[in-house]
Amino acid sequence: MSTVQSVQSTIAKRGLVMVVTGNGKGKTTSAFGQALRAIGHGYKVCVIQFMKGRKYGEIIAAEKYIPDITIIQSGLDSFVMKDNPAPIDIDLAKQGFKKAQEIVKSKKYDLVILDEINVAVNFNLISEQEVIDLIKQKPLEVNLLLTGRYASDKIEEAADMVSDITEVKHHYNAGIKGQAGIEY
Repeated sequence: MSTVQSVQSTIAKRGLVMVVTGNGKGKTTSAFGQALRAIGHGYKVCVIQFMKGRKYGEIIAAEKYIPDITIIQSGLDSFVMKDNPAPIDIDLAKQGFKKAQEIVKSKKYDLVILDEINVAVNFNLISEQEVIDLIKQKPLEVNLLLTGRYASDKIEEAADMVSDITEVKHHYNAGIKGQAGIEY
């Protein structure tokens, strides 16, 4: 194999860092779609959800129908105050991030999704630098997907792909409440 072929082969096998951010609905939904696609190709997938403690529809479906996905929730089923997070919210986020570091470095999973990590960083539950370090130190073959509003410029710069989901219109603005199977 020539040097050029070897480099091309390494690039083709390199795990990506993907960010799905923005103020529109569908970031977690997109991440679970990516997980389903990856599982279809034999990938092992782990999802770590920050600031979430409720069994949303995607968790219920995964437990019921997708045995090849590991989901870890690292949060409570309650609102986190941005400027005054409860100590338990900070502790749970830090525990979840420590677990994420272990999982990424273990190479046990081909795709690791850190759901709502961008919000956890924006709320100062996890430091931006720790996330940047995780991105830089991840094993070459591991794919990493970070979701949530407020992705920082530095996180976006470190990514290979960034999608910004923009709200154009939302039914909440018309007074329609969140619905099971749609929002959660």
